[in-house]
Amino acid sequence: MSTDPWGRVDDDGTVYVRTAEGERAVGSWQAGEPEEALAYFHRKYDELAGQVQLLEQRVRGTDLAPAQAEASIGKLREAVSEAHAIGDLDALTRRLDGLTELVAQRREEVKAAREHARAEARAVKERIVGEAERIADETTHWKSGGERLRQLVEEWKAADRIDRVTEAALWKRLSAARTAFAKRRKQYFAGLDEQREGVRAAKERIVAEAEAIADSTDWGQTAAIYRELMQQWKTAGRASREVEDELWARFKAAQDQFFQARSAVFAERDASLAANAEVKEELLAEAEKLLPITDVRTARATLRHLLERWEAAGPVPREQRDRLEGGLRKVDEAVRKAEDAEWKRSNPEARARAQSTVDQLRTSIEQLEKRLSKAQAAGRAKDVKEAEEALIARRSWLAEAERTLTEFS
Repeated sequence: MSTDPWGRVDDDGTVYVRTAEGERAVGSWQAGEPEEALAYFHRKYDELAGQVQLLEQRVRGTDLAPAQAEASIGKLREAVSEAHAIGDLDALTRRLDGLTELVAQRREEVKAAREHARAEARAVKERIVGEAERIADETTHWKSGGERLRQLVEEWKAADRIDRVTEAALWKRLSAARTAFAKRRKQYFAGLDEQREGVRAAKERIVAEAEAIADSTDWGQTAAIYRELMQQWKTAGRASREVEDELWARFKAAQDQFFQARSAVFAERDASLAANAEVKEELLAEAEKLLPITDVRTARATLRHLLERWEAAGPVPREQRDRLEGGLRKVDEAVRKAEDAEWKRSNPEARARAQSTVDQLRTSIEQLEKRLSKAQAAGRAKDVKEAEEALIARRSWLAEAERTLTEFS
């Protein structure tokens, strides 16, 4: 019998391996020396140990999936337990046990990472759904809103999957938001089409009225009507671009026709009124010579005569009318102010009130001067100060009152 620390060969050629559970027959050797048998079964053990080492390297050095690793460990564990080999099979079993613990730890890590990834994916998809629902409820920028919804769907597809129930519920909300947005957009444009149709009808009426009065020669009334039609056009809103451009071209053509005709008539009339303007220029120059007013009655009489000649001269061109009328009005206002001042100076009641004010202030000053003298004699500094301040004020008032009274003389 030949022996080895991990096995032996019996006299009948039976080969045994030693394990913690005892000896176990692993084969029979009849063709040679027992040492050759032990060497052969040691090589079988080395092959098995190499497979264990390779699995250890894959588990520790790669991202081998836990399920695949466990399947490989199970196969090797079965191979070790039934191995026809001689060696430290218990050591191989312990190494496989260590790998089993490592894979179990790896499984928990993968599970935690998967749960974390699912939580993040859920947060991403909830954010996508929330934004989609806000767009569906609030946005009125239809083009950008529709584009953003399409982007959100692509973001959904790119995100990791989550549990089936939550995924289905969130996708249902996203689909509902897209449907609600599309429905609201459709309603808006349907209402817009209806509104534009109303605007088109209103502006067609405005254009028809503008075209109907384009040949009018009632210049003032028709111009006012065109201004009112223009205001109606601005407040009517906008039709579609094609309709808006076509109606505006018609409206402007009618308006231009009227105002060009009016301008031609006014230009011809203004040319005939140029002589009247020359007369009024001379009259205005005469009127301005009255300034400044020195003799009110003479100025009023002269201006009255000028006004009679002014009216007799007739109308003037529009571009000169405001300047000429304004110049004469300034002279008339100057004469009027001079008349008002003259009346105030000759008003006996006003003169009497001015004289009364002067008399009262003089009396008050005399009384204050007496109080001041008594206070100075008695040495009452406070009373002296009060009397002096009062005198300063009364004398200032008296000077102003005397100037007013002088104006009446």
